[in-house]
Amino acid sequence: MRLEAHPAGERTVVVAVGEIDMDTCPELRRSLHEALAASARGIDLDLTGVRFCDCSGLNLLLLAHREASADGRTVVVRSASPAVERLLTVTGTATVLTPAGDPGATHGTTHDSTMHDSTTKDSTMKESPSSEGALDGADTLGAEDDLRAEDDLRVEVGQLRRAMQTRPVIDLARGVLMATFGLSPEDAWTVLVTVSQNANIKLHHLAEGTVAAVRGEPLPESLRQQLSAAVAELSSPRGPEP
Repeated sequence: MRLEAHPAGERTVVVAVGEIDMDTCPELRRSLHEALAASARGIDLDLTGVRFCDCSGLNLLLLAHREASADGRTVVVRSASPAVERLLTVTGTATVLTPAGDPGATHGTTHDSTMHDSTTKDSTMKESPSSEGALDGADTLGAEDDLRAEDDLRVEVGQLRRAMQTRPVIDLARGVLMATFGLSPEDAWTVLVTVSQNANIKLHHLAEGTVAAVRGEPLPESLRQQLSAAVAELSSPRGPEP
């Protein structure tokens, strides 16, 4: 994921490009925290470059919104990709992160220009002798687009359901690491992600093994060593850059 932040008056604009999921959330969390600390009124999010966002990313955005609201500030999605827009619509959170009374939120300006263009095209087509054939072709293309959008939405809903099912055990594993090693929530997350990547094991499988170890089921020695090494790496002081 690529993140950029720059001031815009009393607010800070944060631009995200890539995928927002459990692996990239820590980086986005840090960026939002820093942007919120540096702004007087809040954050404007540009998510037009986000190809995918799962429920962990949505939870992070809602958490940032809640923290900002507690200080009288706001976190607003000013523009979003179709994937993010569908996620907000399916989960019913669009009204929270893109308030209807907030000008410029989401694709308002783009939609207005699109509607104007559409009106102009419709009037032109009505005046054309071949408008009936053109309309038939447009209807066919529109139906195909609707089917593709429906398929994409079905896939995203499935991904969200899987993410929601695995999230509780991951949160439990973070709690285990926090209690065992005295880690912060962010550091516990970093340890899980690091070991998951290094050991080539899915994050929720690692989390299940970590939680099971507390219940008396032995964690494979290789994973135990990698967890300890990841914790030690976080705890070790880092020297100055060469």
